[in-house]
Amino acid sequence: MVTVGIDPHKHVHVAVAVNAQGRRLGKPLTVKNDAFMITVLLTWVRSIAGDMPVTWAIEDGRGFARRLADGLLLASQEVVWVPARLTAAHRKLHAATGTKSDPVDAAAAAHAALATPGLDRHRIDERVRELRVLVDYRADLIKRRTMMINQLKAQLHVWLDHTPGDLARPKGMDAVTALLDAASLGAHVRQALTEMSMEIAELNRRVRQLDDAIRELVTPLAPTLLEITGISHISAAILIAEIGDITRFSSSAKLARYTGCAPIPVYSADKERHRLHRGGNRRLNSVLYTAAIVQKRRYPAAQALLARHEPTKGSRGARRILQRHLIDVIHRAMTTDQASWQHHITRHDHAA
Repeated sequence: MVTVGIDPHKHVHVAVAVNAQGRRLGKPLTVKNDAFMITVLLTWVRSIAGDMPVTWAIEDGRGFARRLADGLLLASQEVVWVPARLTAAHRKLHAATGTKSDPVDAAAAAHAALATPGLDRHRIDERVRELRVLVDYRADLIKRRTMMINQLKAQLHVWLDHTPGDLARPKGMDAVTALLDAASLGAHVRQALTEMSMEIAELNRRVRQLDDAIRELVTPLAPTLLEITGISHISAAILIAEIGDITRFSSSAKLARYTGCAPIPVYSADKERHRLHRGGNRRLNSVLYTAAIVQKRRYPAAQALLARHEPTKGSRGARRILQRHLIDVIHRAMTTDQASWQHHITRHDHAA
């Protein structure tokens, strides 16, 4: 049996293979965190392990490594999560004094997996994976549509008082069609602009179809989450797709740090203060920003919170406090919703 330890990072992952006795096999591999990483890893490990079974031991940093773990699992590989404390303990046991590097950490993850057979196996909830695919595909279509709308508006040489979002609706597209019909254009130019407008209309149709499919999937999964003001079906789907298993965040504070909503202390300041955290998952941060803006307009409790903090924190600081509060609410809602998933699965298994 071969165990591959992986030290995950944002841009690259480092892998080290060891045998059942803990001896290193081959050379460490550094692989880019891109679309080809699974193919590269499998080709590399087969050159070392041949037909022997392989276990992939990933140091538990699921924010960076979830995509990697999902890809390996979908390639029929066994994947386990190694807690960082176990990696640190085995690094002290197997590495030279004071030595710390990515290959050393990857090897320590492999040694920890060998010494701890009961580690958590990585699993994918099929409903979450389905949402993840649809949400990613929708985001890609939105980018393509925005690019095409901007190109069309630039070629028409007028602003039309429309934003890309306006042209995502039938009324805006009707205005563009009327403008094309009335404009004095050459045959080739008219054909090109007409095809661009037709492509935008087709993208609008596909986005609406995805919206309907996402709404149908997310409604039974997130009833409590959808009750929160500012959380739409698309926002709920993004939260579920990006977070996955909410229990991997034992507290809302950890989720806040993951989303970039936890302020960072400024230790070099003359007085105790905190600053904005510009890291974290920006996709989730965007969802929280949108929810905070909606609550500011429509939710009395949020308006009261903002009014209480704006005199001392300013409008932006108060909004960030609201976003941090929303994390607590979202963490509780997702925990409640996920517990109902597990209850449904248990009842289904008993019935079977």
